[in-house]
Amino acid sequence: MTLEGRRAIITGSNQGLGLVMAEHFVRAGAHVALCARNAERLEAAREQVATAAPAGVRVLARPCDVTDETALRGLVDEVVVELGGVDVLACSAGVYGTKGLVEEIDLEEWRQCLDVNLVGVLTSCRAVIPHMKERGAGKILILSGGGATKPMPYLSAYAASKAGVVRLAETIAGEVAPHGIDVNTIAPGALNTRLLDEILEAGPERVGQSFYEASVRQQDSGGDSLDRAAELCVYLASTESDGVTGRLISAKWDPWETLHEHHSDLDGSDVYTLRRIVPAERDMDWGERT
Repeated sequence: MTLEGRRAIITGSNQGLGLVMAEHFVRAGAHVALCARNAERLEAAREQVATAAPAGVRVLARPCDVTDETALRGLVDEVVVELGGVDVLACSAGVYGTKGLVEEIDLEEWRQCLDVNLVGVLTSCRAVIPHMKERGAGKILILSGGGATKPMPYLSAYAASKAGVVRLAETIAGEVAPHGIDVNTIAPGALNTRLLDEILEAGPERVGQSFYEASVRQQDSGGDSLDRAAELCVYLASTESDGVTGRLISAKWDPWETLHEHHSDLDGSDVYTLRRIVPAERDMDWGERT
């Protein structure tokens, strides 16, 4: 797969999957603009990504907080001038947020988590969509996670934000489809990044014994592949995936390399989407009205 000549903005790209994604993007030929809050780590990331970049591929780095819509719009406008446009937005900025029982957590910290994970995605999309509409094409990639498809006791802010971002992506996908813009969310797997470190530091008292023990096992096993998740991002940023949109795709479990071969099955279906399951789908007759 090639991203030659494509221009990408990657938020939260000074560490973790965002940084690995940036390295994969430049190796595939994309010019990238890295975005994160910590300027010092961001510059170190820029140097690392630039080392991986082939000749002629540009790597920019601009400190920015995704919760600041004015700053974000300024960043996008600057990238459009510097690189000549924006073809890809990858939203990788995210936090676990407050941890603990819902009746005990700090409500302001809960709101701050949604501000980064959910509202930050919205503001990022709002900043790039007008440029993509003008071009008549674009790719928006949004990192989701386990919180989107199952309850996460003691991590209510994270779980709510990740479920919310999937439905937000599905909704935006429907709005921008006539303009040739694809919007998808990505379940990257259980990655050994700073978020795992944060869970281990919090301990079982704040995140629950079961999740803590699973996190210890994840640390010991090495976790799922960052490269595999980044490769999915390259696929979704490429023209090869054109028309695949409004989906939550697992880097680990789904046969994403061939999704473009299943357009006829995907279009109009609920495959890889958030949905409600009724008893009849589990061979149970509870007398639903038809």
